[in-house]
Amino acid sequence: MAELNGALERDRLAATAFVFRGYNVTNLGRSAELLEHPAYGPVVEPFLHEAGQTCSDVIGRKVDLVGRVRRREETDLETYPEAIALIVAMELAQIRLLQKFFGIDYSQGRMAYGYSLGEIAALVAGGVLEMRAALTVPLAVAEDCVDLAHNTTLGVLFSRGPGLDTAAIERLCQRINQAGQGVIGIGAFLSPNSVLLFGQGNTVDRFGDLMREWLPQRLHLRKNEHRWPPLHTPIVWQRAIPNRAAVLMQTMPGAMQAPQPPVLSLVTGEFSYTDANCRELLAQWVDHPQRLWDAVYETLALGIDVVVHVGPEPNLVPATFHRLSDNVRGLLAERSLSGLRLRAVQRAVRRPWLAKLLPQRSALLRAPLIEHVVLEDWLLAQEVE
Repeated sequence: MAELNGALERDRLAATAFVFRGYNVTNLGRSAELLEHPAYGPVVEPFLHEAGQTCSDVIGRKVDLVGRVRRREETDLETYPEAIALIVAMELAQIRLLQKFFGIDYSQGRMAYGYSLGEIAALVAGGVLEMRAALTVPLAVAEDCVDLAHNTTLGVLFSRGPGLDTAAIERLCQRINQAGQGVIGIGAFLSPNSVLLFGQGNTVDRFGDLMREWLPQRLHLRKNEHRWPPLHTPIVWQRAIPNRAAVLMQTMPGAMQAPQPPVLSLVTGEFSYTDANCRELLAQWVDHPQRLWDAVYETLALGIDVVVHVGPEPNLVPATFHRLSDNVRGLLAERSLSGLRLRAVQRAVRRPWLAKLLPQRSALLRAPLIEHVVLEDWLLAQEVE
């Protein structure tokens, strides 16, 4: 997705959404360039230092995030706690750079949300939690998440035709789980025709074998080669991770005010955070699927003009918007949005799931009009003394 310099302006904040990325197989992005920048570096380094010290305190071994970033040393599954601390630190540092050097007040944005770990960063940026308190909980359960990841496979389930029958998918997951040979569940709703599945052992393969018999449509299942912590699925119940996280959050300072800008929770797919329910929602965050599609649609429905992707090398959410935009462009076949009648859209569409949604969700037609800013790219493209 192309960087759009100039799209970040103070007078457009009322139509701007900030989106925070989560954990990925690569997590450095352009962090080293920001740290080495003569103006930005003194702002970035304290965030990395504090996050590294928090990580050290929680996991009981020395963590030097500043050194890791300077060496351009990438994280991996075995250094998952350091990845957690690095991602959140850099997301918050980028938000601070916007304020300090460009006078762009994040709190004046129209909305914010984050995929997986990004939701925690969005709450910190929105003034609900301090970074150290927010990091302590995921870091405390990170070792068990890594241990579960070694036996977990990620699969992308999708349809090239109608939208998915997610209830039928969940029933098939339960059928496989009853065999007692591993747990499988939905980890994210990416779009009406795609979800992420996390499964232990050979459960993803078994799902692939059984779906032709038990699911009412032709589906495709692709396995990811990497190992991922199975957050947002029932797999984490095996180590009591949701309950342990909830207990830790009982004494967590803060979490007594609503975020500003409002944070759309991917637990509920709605603007659910108040001044009293942050702990409850974050406990659900641990094992509930991520409702990314709800956030994408709400971004369009609210009339957002600019989406700012926060964090090192954001990928999943920009790619989701990019695919949707391409689908809509293909549907419109270069015809004017303003002059295209809905009936013509329905005749032209080759993606049944999109055709079905358009009569009720015409905001999807706005997808190609959204401007996207990858924040680390934008920051490094500016001239700063």
